Amino acid sequence: MDSEDEPRDNESAGDGDFCSDDGIADYDYGDADFPESQEIVSPLKQNYTILSEADIRQRQEEDITQICAILSVSRSAACSLLCHYKWNVSKVQDEWFANEENVCKVVGLLHNLVNTSNSRKLNCGICFESYDRSKMSAASCGHYFCNACWKVGLQNVPRSLELPSLIAQIKWCPSPGCEFAVDFDINSISYDVCCYCSHSFCWNCIEEVHRPVDCGTVAKWIIKNNAESENTNWILVNSKPCPKCKRPIEKNQGCMHMTCRAPCKFEFCWLCLGAWSEHGAKTGGFYSCNGYETARRDGMYDESEKRRKRAKFSLERYTHYYERWATNESSRKKALEDLHIMQTNKLEKLSLRQGQSEAQLKFIIDAWLQIVECRRVLKWTYAYGYYLPEHDDTKRQFFEYLQGEAEFGLERLHQCAEKELQEFLDADTPMKGFDNFRVKLTRLTSVTHNYFENLVQALERGLMDVDSSDPQSSCKSYSSSSPGNMPGKMKSSKATEADDPS
Repeated sequence: MDSEDEPRDNESAGDGDFCSDDGIADYDYGDADFPESQEIVSPLKQNYTILSEADIRQRQEEDITQICAILSVSRSAACSLLCHYKWNVSKVQDEWFANEENVCKVVGLLHNLVNTSNSRKLNCGICFESYDRSKMSAASCGHYFCNACWKVGLQNVPRSLELPSLIAQIKWCPSPGCEFAVDFDINSISYDVCCYCSHSFCWNCIEEVHRPVDCGTVAKWIIKNNAESENTNWILVNSKPCPKCKRPIEKNQGCMHMTCRAPCKFEFCWLCLGAWSEHGAKTGGFYSCNGYETARRDGMYDESEKRRKRAKFSLERYTHYYERWATNESSRKKALEDLHIMQTNKLEKLSLRQGQSEAQLKFIIDAWLQIVECRRVLKWTYAYGYYLPEHDDTKRQFFEYLQGEAEFGLERLHQCAEKELQEFLDADTPMKGFDNFRVKLTRLTSVTHNYFENLVQALERGLMDVDSSDPQSSCKSYSSSSPGNMPGKMKSSKATEADDPS
């Protein structure tokens, strides 16, 4: 934010017509000269496997069968061993062969079954009543209990249990109704996961995908958006308490004569908060207050005014970032809707009119997928910017420059994928310029992807490319390669968590 009253709006960078009729000549993508230290960043490799319930059951069966075969134990014993050792087959085998007796003791397995008498009646170990053997049942350990106690136990005990997550690297997709799980490589550098149900989420915190901000920043941002702190700041900035009942009152127009609502109905001066009965023509009339002006000059209202100014600055700053965060989320959802329409309706029409298969038109879907992803990244850059330290002007200036360039490039891609494509959708016959359009949109998609990936990495690593002695030099070093000549791999960090202004 450049100042208290005029926070910088990077979205203004995207107001122009970014896709000219001259193709891509004005936006030199293809001939970008990347220095060795700025090579293009390749996409992250998929570091997870999506599993269905059937896949999970198959894995369980394979592990149970393996333990049964190697250790020569029953199926139930194999399940107990795997549950105790977090379903780690190697761990079970190592511990078993190191000290079988100790493992059985720890897990609760018996070497020998409990010997029971051959009498027709047995005592239940729970209710201590005697029953015919036909009314008793035993588990694999050999302990007999009456069928009535078994029934009560099977009905009540599971309700009091909390099932642990036995396998740390496998989690269920958090999307409502989804039946897929994710087997994650815990050594991966990225937590981003996209399930088969199309829901993308962070494997670490289960919130939506949120690169470039870390999970802690996301948690703080969500709490702040749901908290009452900004409502309190708004009330402090835009209202004053009634001197009698303390109810907050907002003055939106008119004179300084205020009347509180029933049942209070206290009349007072908006400026000095004194009783209106003590005011008149001699004190300044209806539109000023001599007493307030005198007290203000004497410094009586200095502290309260400072407090109001701090609250106003905090509120305006939060509003600046929140509105742009929310706007990009709305744009992302709209892009998702447009993508769905393109896949289910427009792509088939375009295929017929241009005489090309839908597989040949995949570059259009790729462009829309990139738009959706870029909107998500831009959304979270505003949460990142909110928590950048206010005193670090160098990083803030560099961050706003990178953010503005990202929005500039995204608007070009969006404009091309939406408006320029519409010309071909409206045409009744194949148009000659479609191949040129394909080249342009494909290059725009690739260049935008590279720039946003570099932006994300720069923010995740803390904007380490900033020249603290000359912030302008850092911007200039990228101006030749962004967004047209996109920067490559940039040194970059997590947003430093400054004290929350509110």
